Amino acid sequence: MDWEFHNAVFAADTAPELPYEFMVSGAWSGHRRFAYDLVRFAKPQTIVELGTFYGTSFFSFCQAVKDGALPTRCYAVDSWKGDFHTGAYGENIFQDVSAVTAREFPSIGTLLRGEFDQALDSFADGSIDLLHIDGYHTYEAVLHDFQSWHPKLAPHGILLFHDIVVRLTDFGVYELWERLGTLPHMEFPHSNGLGVLFSKGVPESFRPVLEHKEEIVNHYASRYAL
Repeated sequence: MDWEFHNAVFAADTAPELPYEFMVSGAWSGHRRFAYDLVRFAKPQTIVELGTFYGTSFFSFCQAVKDGALPTRCYAVDSWKGDFHTGAYGENIFQDVSAVTAREFPSIGTLLRGEFDQALDSFADGSIDLLHIDGYHTYEAVLHDFQSWHPKLAPHGILLFHDIVVRLTDFGVYELWERLGTLPHMEFPHSNGLGVLFSKGVPESFRPVLEHKEEIVNHYASRYAL
């Protein structure tokens, strides 16, 4: 297995525009090192994220692209207005994420401000190699995002779902994740849960990874659980 555990340093952690505590100990922070290693290993051409907020996950993807000198383009789709689960965002959040992207990842990251459905026409079917779904977390909303964006996923593309273990209020990502559980996947139980799904086939390079997925999951869960 060629998977490598990198000792990544994230530029976003010291960005004066971003809240340090949120970046290093927020709900997504426990998955940053896996996300970084995933991008370095998979070398996707196109990464699209649905739901960005302060950019914890987005900047992890971008950092991996930068450090690996990869030709990857990373796209963050968000209204930066917030929703019932997150609360309303101030305009400063979009401005701050924009500033960090422009300074640290000018040729890598692109912010697409608007609703997820409005961005669909920006990507051809079968063009996205890594798709991260982390928007509004009701079952109906995440199902809609999955059904709308799944055609955009490339053959052997990789899907990420956050909050797959959260069962509070009307969170319903876990319901969709359970429905998809017969497909090849990896599941990280920490930091609200992260699901890695191979819904359009497993790339040859990932077959050994899936054979050792318990070892990989345990590595990140034991070190970075928050």
